Amino acid sequence: MQIIEITDKKQLNDFVGAQPMSQFLQSWQWGEFQKVVSGQVRRVGVVDDNGRLVGSAKVITKELPIGRKYFYCARGPIIAADADKKEIMKLLFGKIKELAEDEGIMFLRFDPLHQSDYQSRTVKTIDVQPSKTLLLDLVKSSEDELLRAMHPKTRYNISLAVKRGVKIITGDKNKFEEFWRLLDQTSDRDKFRPHGRSYYQTMIELGDSPIKLFFAEYKGKLLATALVSYFGDTATYLHGGSADEDRNVMAPYLLQWQAIKLAKAGGQKYYDFHGINEAKWPGVTRFKKGFGGFELNYPGTFDMVYDQSWYQIYKMVRKVRRTF
Repeated sequence: MQIIEITDKKQLNDFVGAQPMSQFLQSWQWGEFQKVVSGQVRRVGVVDDNGRLVGSAKVITKELPIGRKYFYCARGPIIAADADKKEIMKLLFGKIKELAEDEGIMFLRFDPLHQSDYQSRTVKTIDVQPSKTLLLDLVKSSEDELLRAMHPKTRYNISLAVKRGVKIITGDKNKFEEFWRLLDQTSDRDKFRPHGRSYYQTMIELGDSPIKLFFAEYKGKLLATALVSYFGDTATYLHGGSADEDRNVMAPYLLQWQAIKLAKAGGQKYYDFHGINEAKWPGVTRFKKGFGGFELNYPGTFDMVYDQSWYQIYKMVRKVRRTF
């Protein structure tokens, strides 16, 4: 096996997209998005003796307020199911460490998909990606079976939205202002802090993207919105929002159901609600759980430290900043 730098979009997407519960955060397009909103992107891979890609990791260079930098690998590395996981992880982490030494990187932060021996050499940190999510299996169930598996209230609300005349439409960059208005209302109502305006605008305007923008329309008004990634075998609900008015027509329920049906019709095997947490997001979690599905737990987020002295300073600064 040999380590390579991945420069072929198709090679990377074919590999990452072929893995079960495909991780769009490791796709080529998400890396291009991160170049704009975050920093430099490096894509490294491992090929076997036949030249087949069997492992990959996309790492983003991020700046810290203390004047240092770190690497971030979201929902990765990705390893082929039939490959030597231990050897591939060794090669990938070895290459990332080399890059870190060349660029003065303090640590690698990553969200592994599975438990591994490497976690014993890392520091558990605050989750970046949600460590618990909810997925619908779209292969084993027909649309009728998916509906029957939902909470009765969710099923009723979908039917109610249809009866009230709610329509689902697709959007593009020209509807960014409507998306931002709905997201802003939701963040105020549910007391959470979204990303900055330019983050979402770049995501929506990104060319050649697997991300689709949807709206629920009622009597000429846009009442709900959702950004959904359709990549590999998985559709992932990323961000959404809803208006303060006309909440009785249950527009967000029909919006999610339409996104789910589109995933199933498009051949996706899973619909990922991308994060549940009863303590932090009780209302959103109840909403998502109403659609049924099964829970999936990830190990969490870890730091692989290269510079211990600076890392201790970073932890102290981070602790102070989080108290304000």
